[in-house]
Amino acid sequence: MASERCCFFLEIVLSIILPPLGVFLHYGCCSMEFCICLLLTILGYLPGIIYAIYVLVAVDHEPYRRYYYQPLA
Repeated sequence: MASERCCFFLEIVLSIILPPLGVFLHYGCCSMEFCICLLLTILGYLPGIIYAIYVLVAVDHEPYRRYYYQPLA
C-alpha cells in the first residue's frame, strides 16, 4: 500500500518536471494519454503539465491496470 502511494507521488513529481514521462510510467508508451500529453507538451509546457496531472489524478485507471499488469504465468 505504501509503495503504491510512493509510486503515485513519483509519477506526479515527474509529471511536473517532464509531463510525458509521468504519463508514460503510468499508462505506457503506446497509449492515447501519452500521445496527447506529448503533443500538448510540444505545443506548450504548461498545457502538458495540466493534462498530465489531470490524467494521473482524475481519470479512472483501473481498466488499464488490469490489462497491463497481468501475471506472466
